[in-house]
Amino acid sequence: MTPAVLLAAAAGMLAGTGLGEVAAARRGRRRPAGARAVAALVALGRRLGAPAPARDLAGRLEAAGRPFGLGPGEMTAVKGACACVALLAGAPLAASLPGRLPVVAFPALGLAGFFGPELVLARRARARRRSMELDLPDLLDLLRVAVEAGLPLGRALAEVGHRHTGMLAREWRVAAAQVQLGVPREEALSALVRRCPAPGVALLAAALARAERHGAPLGETLAAQAREARAERARRIREHAARAAPKIQLAVALLLVPSVLLLVAAALVASLMV
Repeated sequence: MTPAVLLAAAAGMLAGTGLGEVAAARRGRRRPAGARAVAALVALGRRLGAPAPARDLAGRLEAAGRPFGLGPGEMTAVKGACACVALLAGAPLAASLPGRLPVVAFPALGLAGFFGPELVLARRARARRRSMELDLPDLLDLLRVAVEAGLPLGRALAEVGHRHTGMLAREWRVAAAQVQLGVPREEALSALVRRCPAPGVALLAAALARAERHGAPLGETLAAQAREARAERARRIREHAARAAPKIQLAVALLLVPSVLLLVAAALVASLMV
């Protein structure tokens, strides 16, 4: 791994991380500095002539929560601008490399800058998925109680969304508001699935659509999905714990064991010098 390639990766990541650092600040009235930087990247990318967006880019943006409200075309413009910024930032060091390394370093800089925002999107989507998977069982139980109490489905989604915090509850509130504004329920549920990358949300949307189409009772279905979501959450916790054990052993082997050996060696040296 040459220094130029390392610089390329670092420059690309630094150029892309501005997409996710202050996305939550969009709720405020004042435009944050990160939003201004992303707007400048969009303008630069459009001037450079960004390529056409990929077909699945819109879905990945929805799964990531649409940081800064970026659309597919704007995201592609940001990627092109990040490639330009990474290339300009790393050009001096890449040009100073010996031999033919600059021939490899310059394309690596551009590719790292271009794909850096994609890595940020993937990281945000994974974080949203983990958060939603943690909240899903409790929300399903609350929805089951609301439906069994006689509330209409749209009203039940809105009530559960208002009485619970978290990303998933917020998306439920959005879906309920869309239904109340006249958006067809099937379209609102499809948009909900795109915005929520957790697999259990797709199962929930299918159950809600089936209940609306055939009049099937929802209580038992929601209870079963809540049990499955809890079992899946417990399985993921066990997997994380299992992956943590080798890391702890590595820390013990690299840090604790050498420190103990140093203490023993110091004691031996002190006893020999007496």
